[in-house]
Amino acid sequence: MNKPSASTASASIPPAVPPSAKKPMGQRIKEFVTDYKRQWEIQSMVLPGIIFMIIFCYIPIYGLTIAFKNYTVIDTLSTAPWVGLDNFRIILSDEYFWDAVVNTLGISFLKLGIGFIIPIILAIMIYELNMGRFKKFVQTISYLPHFLSWIVLGGMLITWFSTSGLFNELLLNLGLISKPSNILLDAGKYWWIATLSDIWKEAGWGTILYLAIMAKIDPTYYEAARIDGAGRLRQIWNITLPNMKAIISLNLILTVSGLLGSNLDQTLVLMNSQNREKAEVINSYVYRMGMTQGDFSYATAVGLGVSIVSVILLLMANKVTSKLNDNQSVL
Repeated sequence: MNKPSASTASASIPPAVPPSAKKPMGQRIKEFVTDYKRQWEIQSMVLPGIIFMIIFCYIPIYGLTIAFKNYTVIDTLSTAPWVGLDNFRIILSDEYFWDAVVNTLGISFLKLGIGFIIPIILAIMIYELNMGRFKKFVQTISYLPHFLSWIVLGGMLITWFSTSGLFNELLLNLGLISKPSNILLDAGKYWWIATLSDIWKEAGWGTILYLAIMAKIDPTYYEAARIDGAGRLRQIWNITLPNMKAIISLNLILTVSGLLGSNLDQTLVLMNSQNREKAEVINSYVYRMGMTQGDFSYATAVGLGVSIVSVILLLMANKVTSKLNDNQSVL
């Protein structure tokens, strides 16, 4: 008698069914109510957060319908006339929107290329410091700009970059320039100003997760590496960075998904009439079209389109990083 093949045997075995799926719906509801009554003090702590999310995150989703309507301030969401995809057709032919897209991508790619690497390097440098007090001092100084609003930091930058500001005085004393100029009025330099000022503000704060991961690395790994003759750089490359791979991948996914989103506060503070052509980003364009010009339907259509593209970028980045991490998704 022929033995059944492996494929036949596996095909004859019914798939495993979760225990909860075998129970009738009424029984599962009854068990849920029983568990909730037993833990009602803890379960009730979640209710305010759920209510908050429903009111401020889910109910406003209905407002996205105005992207398909010709909505004005005298209309309601239900009475505004439907226009279909007309707002999206206008977006595709709006040269000012595409200028904002170019500026957004330019600034975002600079932040991705420079601002994503610097927190990792800074975290490793702080972790490698042996002097406890100096280490805490460096951490405090690097964290501090994060807690200052862009109104404060923007005012500082406007003052420093003015004709008589600190930056021009420094360049004059070093002999690098012969005549001072207001750098924020130079549209060609705005991308770099936006990128470097954002790194200055957030690089220290971005080291927190990396330092937390490095603190959990078993020190015996480093001891064994030193015994084998590995130097500091070799230890960082073979021990520190591999242990940080998961959090680096997660941060990369979130950064890539936010390529079409820029810092609105930073833009509103640093943008002026002279650098607008390079400073206008999608978020400020949506703000200007919606709040300043009152074209709420068009602004909502732009925001909806950007959100859809951001979700696509998120899924693509997660797929790529999962391939690099041996098909282990970090989301």
